[in-house]
Amino acid sequence: MPGKSRAVEAEVKRQMEIIRRGAAEIITETDLRAKLGKALEEGRPLRIKFGADPTAPHVHLGHTVVIRKMRQFQDLGHEVWFVIGDFTGRIGDPSGRSETRRQMTSEEVRENAKTYETQIFRLLDPAKTRIVFNSEWSEKLSFADVIRLASKYTVARMLERDDFAKRLHEGLPIGVHELLYPLAQAHDSVAMKADVELGGTDQTFNFVLTRDIMREYGLEPQAVLTMPILEGLDGVQKMSKSLKNYIGVAEPPKEMYGKTMSIPDALIAKYFELLTDVPVADVKVVAADMAAGRLNPRDAKMRLGRELVARYHGADAAAAAEEEFVRVFRQKELPEDLAELTVKTGDLSGGRLTFDDLARILKDGGLVASAGEFRRLVEGGGIRVGEDKVTGRDFALDASTLPADGVVVRVGKRRFAKLRVV
Repeated sequence: MPGKSRAVEAEVKRQMEIIRRGAAEIITETDLRAKLGKALEEGRPLRIKFGADPTAPHVHLGHTVVIRKMRQFQDLGHEVWFVIGDFTGRIGDPSGRSETRRQMTSEEVRENAKTYETQIFRLLDPAKTRIVFNSEWSEKLSFADVIRLASKYTVARMLERDDFAKRLHEGLPIGVHELLYPLAQAHDSVAMKADVELGGTDQTFNFVLTRDIMREYGLEPQAVLTMPILEGLDGVQKMSKSLKNYIGVAEPPKEMYGKTMSIPDALIAKYFELLTDVPVADVKVVAADMAAGRLNPRDAKMRLGRELVARYHGADAAAAAEEEFVRVFRQKELPEDLAELTVKTGDLSGGRLTFDDLARILKDGGLVASAGEFRRLVEGGGIRVGEDKVTGRDFALDASTLPADGVVVRVGKRRFAKLRVV
């Protein structure tokens, strides 16, 4: 019926406009439009695949660039298959790696997966999300099955991959198991008959390979949608927990807001587009106003901070985080919930608060994660005891000169504590 066809075409157009927002590449747009149209005509959802090897248990905003796109697909009526790579995670994805990853144990992967699952439902609709583990089908493969799978792709094509080619040129080792990783990932799509796969641009090679493998198995190849890689707080490297340039989705509201205020001005518009629901037209106005000097980047970041904290913790938490930030950083006041650390004089080095004493106290109090982080903060001028900046290992204060009610210790830009020596 012509009327029905026009209605389907209109709905495909509407969905494509939403899906395109922030996308780096669609492979191919023609394929995706056709899949959307067929699904609408048949009254069924598309099967949207996203694979995650839980090599670390924490989800940060860099991960949410793709997860938010999955939620958009869900809001359009489609179903997300969230593939936990408990099998492939034991191999280690070589994407973007200059060396072979450490192979994780199944216990490590499973433990990380539990935390990962909990965090993704801050964004995804549980009713439209199916959590699957790729060991369900991958562990059933016989050695003959693996050989058959491997026969469907050539070594020459595999070595076209940038990271493999670079390592080969530099004489760095490439494990045979690393060549199998993209094939194992492709087999996931074969096993679940994926319609669409989402991921970062660093996965493009794997996704294109998967389309080829699906054809080899007589299946219609999945469409692919890649999202940009989000730079972290340093503005250079991609957001990563190991680089400590990340904002975690489970971080406390004040920490999330404070970290947002520290992003480089050049990333403000990108963060708005990829991490919030602020309309694209509004984002363009924000970018134009900052470029013309009509909008202070600080005010734009404050709006961004409110948007992000409200998304993960609620509007009240966002308002409280902003109020705290203004009070502490613009009005130079101390936080209301100032942590208290107490240490006995006898536990100090000869009655003096030394560099090593302070590192131990702050680590035990949870204000630094390690002695290494403490040293990095010191090198950056980020540790103060009262008005005294800790500049190196020669730092020492006579405990008897410290105020009886405690001295304020500042750690980095957003952490404070009151230290009392008794």
